[in-house]
Amino acid sequence: MRVRTSWAPLWLQKPVLATVGLLAACAALAQTPPPPAHPAETHAATEPAAAVSPGELKAQREFKMLDFNGDGKLSRSEVKLFPRLAAAFDEADTDGDGFVSYAEVRAFAAKYRAERDRQRAAAQAAATPSAPTASPPAPEARP
Repeated sequence: MRVRTSWAPLWLQKPVLATVGLLAACAALAQTPPPPAHPAETHAATEPAAAVSPGELKAQREFKMLDFNGDGKLSRSEVKLFPRLAAAFDEADTDGDGFVSYAEVRAFAAKYRAERDRQRAAAQAAATPSAPTASPPAPEARP
């Protein structure tokens, strides 16, 4: 007899993991690559045979997994099982056509990443103690 290790319905486990992976991949996509050291690297990076990052491949794969009908875009009904994606749907749908394309997902991920980095920097700045602006008091002279 086989014992189930998870009590979540089987049909729900895979999409939830896909959603988590898609969000992680989107965050990875939003990272900006370092500038090339010399112009030869720029030319090599723009060639059609340029390698795609593992994060990009993962994001593409998970986008296709969520795109149930295979039309190359996500509809509101395709993301309704994922509250986090459904909540961000209107913000990600930049052209207002009622669908989110892969390009819109990438743009949203970049925006999300920039906002998260800004919040982290602000929190870090608030957490670090600032240097005192007043000079220390002068020592007292003894009579």
